[in-house]
Amino acid sequence: MKIIKILSLFFFFSTLIFAQDSLKVQTELDSLAKEDFFKSTVLSLDIYDLTAGDTVYQINEKKLLNPASNMKIITTTTALLFLDTSYTFNTSVYYSGLIMDSICYGDLYVVGGGDPDFTSDDLDSLIRSIKDFGINEIRGNVYGDISLFDSLFWGNGWMWDDDPSTDFPYMTPLIINDAAVKIAYQPSLIGQPVDVSLIPNSKYFNLTNTSVTIKEDTSDLTVTRDWINRSNDLIVSGTLSHNAEPDTVGINLVHPEKYFLNLTEEALRKNGIVFEGLVDTASLPVYAHHIFTFKRKFGDVIFNLNKTSDNLSAEMTLRALAYKFYGKPATAENGIKVLDSLVTLVGLNPDDYRFADGSGVSRYNLVSSKLLLSILKYIYKNYPEKYHILYTSFPEAGVDGTLEKRMQNSLAINNVHAKTGTLSGVSALSGYLTSKNSHKIVFSIIMENFVVSARVARYFQDRICEILSGADL
Repeated sequence: MKIIKILSLFFFFSTLIFAQDSLKVQTELDSLAKEDFFKSTVLSLDIYDLTAGDTVYQINEKKLLNPASNMKIITTTTALLFLDTSYTFNTSVYYSGLIMDSICYGDLYVVGGGDPDFTSDDLDSLIRSIKDFGINEIRGNVYGDISLFDSLFWGNGWMWDDDPSTDFPYMTPLIINDAAVKIAYQPSLIGQPVDVSLIPNSKYFNLTNTSVTIKEDTSDLTVTRDWINRSNDLIVSGTLSHNAEPDTVGINLVHPEKYFLNLTEEALRKNGIVFEGLVDTASLPVYAHHIFTFKRKFGDVIFNLNKTSDNLSAEMTLRALAYKFYGKPATAENGIKVLDSLVTLVGLNPDDYRFADGSGVSRYNLVSSKLLLSILKYIYKNYPEKYHILYTSFPEAGVDGTLEKRMQNSLAINNVHAKTGTLSGVSALSGYLTSKNSHKIVFSIIMENFVVSARVARYFQDRICEILSGADL
């Protein structure tokens, strides 16, 4: 009888302590939500204890806000459930005509499959496969097949003046080097043009360099392209201090499939394949013969997608969903229909939200923290293996990705795995963490309509994560 009484007292006081700690969390979050920053900034917050099965805290959880790159949570979760990690982005090469004495009397076709991570090294592998196939000369032309997608190269609701940032890629099934070019620069002799080079080196571009190396310590250098006229002409202008360190700038490209084909032409010659024909786009004829297919699994793509918040990968994933369920040409509109299916699956109504793209770049996207939390909760409860992939693809606080420099020297470091999101006036963070008493917590934070630096919003997000990481719930 005494043992029963002692146990009863133990459970009573344990429950009381946990209740007090939960109340402390509520009080701290209430206090945070009353900070001056949130007098003009909308805060949407939803926190759920997956271990206990209880809501920890909610404020404006149903309010519709722009998720920024938290939209990638919806895209990648949909892909994990409906594409699976085994889905491959294929870049294939075919030939027409016939091959005699290592000469292809016909055309070469490169068929794009929307591989967002295809690089110049991968292209070299593709070209070597042609040589290994027994082709040393092509007497016809080289064509790129971009029929997998529709002709819309820019996202719905993307801002016109975001050009030429690499965060806003032009979309095509034939992608290489992130649909961009890198421009490396460093000081030269004082009074001389800045030393400029392209990565990879290519004759595709018209480069105008009017920049000058100066003896002053301050620089005013501009590296861009003629984006106003939607041209790939590169322009380097202004001044660079002789003390400046070498640096590299990435520039997105118009019609990246043309750049792909130009690099293909150069790679053919570099690998000793004689080619004097034309390069252009055309659909693969039914009578063409397969040579080789370069494959990349979605299971490999998702990590770069979420860790670095890669917009190109997200948009290619959206179109992969469209292609699987609706066929060619894959469109963003059809991809969004598949995203809507996820919303229905988690028990919510897709008509209550608005999706415009797969990456979160669009200003038209409208979601709630409740929706994001519901998706994260759903995959955790129903698909543990897929949850693990999603969890490990998220940036880890203080360790890598877009959270590498955040939440350092706090209980949240190595603990929070979450997807960031940033647009002008928008900041979001949603993911998972473990509380002090080992409870698995899922959370979603969206902040919108601020004019100060996003660092302020991130400070409050980090503070929320630190409070939860140190809590006994």
